[in-house]
Amino acid sequence: MIGSRLLFCMVLSLSVSALGQTGTAYRYFRLGSTANATAISKPGFALMGGGADLDEAFKWLCERAGGGDLLVLRATGKDDYNSYIQKLCHLNSVATIVIPDRGAAEDPFVAQAIGHAAALFISGGDQANYINFWQGTPVQTALNDAIKRGVPIGGTSAGLAVLGEYAYTAQGDKPDDRDLDGKLAMADPYGPRITISHNFLEIPVLKGIITDTHFAKRDRMGRLLVFLARLNVQDGKPLAPEQAIRGIGIEEGTALLLDTNGQGKVVGKGAAYLVDPTPALNNAQFTDPFNKASVELESPFSLDYFDVYKVTPGGKFNLNEPLKGVNHYALSVHAGQIHTNQAGSAIY
Repeated sequence: MIGSRLLFCMVLSLSVSALGQTGTAYRYFRLGSTANATAISKPGFALMGGGADLDEAFKWLCERAGGGDLLVLRATGKDDYNSYIQKLCHLNSVATIVIPDRGAAEDPFVAQAIGHAAALFISGGDQANYINFWQGTPVQTALNDAIKRGVPIGGTSAGLAVLGEYAYTAQGDKPDDRDLDGKLAMADPYGPRITISHNFLEIPVLKGIITDTHFAKRDRMGRLLVFLARLNVQDGKPLAPEQAIRGIGIEEGTALLLDTNGQGKVVGKGAAYLVDPTPALNNAQFTDPFNKASVELESPFSLDYFDVYKVTPGGKFNLNEPLKGVNHYALSVHAGQIHTNQAGSAIY
């Protein structure tokens, strides 16, 4: 079914719900020109922590679209972003495509829509849907092809969670479960809720990175530390320090805007955190305090120690060089409790 109406500003609004070759429906909503524009995109990555949408981050993403067509991807929901982004940005069109299962992800139109986009944005929701529905389908291939072409991409909340090389998939969570906060993760670091995917998206600057969202409000430092402890032990051995997998946590109402060299800035009202396990790897701390045998005996998580760099709005971020002029402290975990070396200082 295709319906259209002429808006007062002479912008066409197009809504399509189509049964693909698999018999499964995707939904497509578009504001603006019905014809795709030829645009020169500028690569970049907008890592948004969730909560209220941040105008500055979306404007930054739009500017890199070169006046072309921006596409929002989601697994549930409607076209809420279309009018919001259209009011902020000067673009040929803003469209949303809802891809609710693997059948819809196999439809040729979906990959074609991604292939035409000059900028991409993955909305919030449930990252388990993105992994379950899109990984191993033409959607994943089209997204990675777009990244290789230099198309800028952003994501918020669940959309941010899948941008790194590693992603917490929330596969073990159920709708009636409590949110997996730091306390729960540290109490059961080898539990079924700690589920991590690899290489859903292949963004070179985020290689060796796992991201986390709603960071301070939902008390997620502890779970990010658990993710890093798990990831930095592979094949039963700790990684070499130069191979360390690091974490980025971003607060609500905050975004980290990165270029392809891993340099960028923090915008919004909160902070972004770079969490680095290199000190523990250098001191062989991963060999005894965190091993599966002890966890199976129901010992809570313990590990020394992690470097944390907290970057506030306006601060510069660099993934390839030591961060200077930012709040830097160390964290350790003893029996499931986080400790900091900053006297009288809160972790967040």
